[in-house]
Amino acid sequence: MTSALLPAAAKGFALSAGLIVAIGAQNMFVLRQGLKRGHVWPIVLFCAAADAALIVAGVNGLGSFLAVVPGLSLALSLGGAAFLAWYGVSALRRAASSSALIVEQAASISLGAALAGTAAFTFLNPHVYIDTVMLMGAVGTSLPAAERTPFIIGAIVASFAWFASLGFGARFLAPLFARPAAWRGLDLAVGALMLALSFSLFRGALAG
Repeated sequence: MTSALLPAAAKGFALSAGLIVAIGAQNMFVLRQGLKRGHVWPIVLFCAAADAALIVAGVNGLGSFLAVVPGLSLALSLGGAAFLAWYGVSALRRAASSSALIVEQAASISLGAALAGTAAFTFLNPHVYIDTVMLMGAVGTSLPAAERTPFIIGAIVASFAWFASLGFGARFLAPLFARPAAWRGLDLAVGALMLALSFSLFRGALAG
């Protein structure tokens, strides 16, 4: 019986990994906090728990409900675009500062601020609902009832493994980021990515 359910768990793991292992706003935030070694465990656990909750909700039918709620997609897109634009401008300002910080001297933020930022990057991104609730939910609900729990477990394991690798693996890049120029380069990349994502969300909202 257990071996028969392994393919469902493997399917959940592979699909989840394929959807979350990409350069995005949330991943860049986790990477930056990992480089600063700031509240990494709470951030990793929050990201994994949020994915878990959304995947479970999707497999249990939330995706079909969200698809018919009027205005929800537009509100998420506009809210996400505004937040990403603000964060992108902030990153570019850091990059332009003459006092770029190295890892050991980087200004830390409180646990509450770190979790608030993580929540914003997670829940203000419409793509997270498309990936976890819609896509993962659609695949999960298409499986026999006995295979849905292993599918969900596999997906959650992939999510946790990715965020833990990103957050804690970042410290191996610390020697590189001991130079202010590396932090400036990272902030430039983050700023450009956030503004590009913001523009994409805003344009998509207007087109819709």
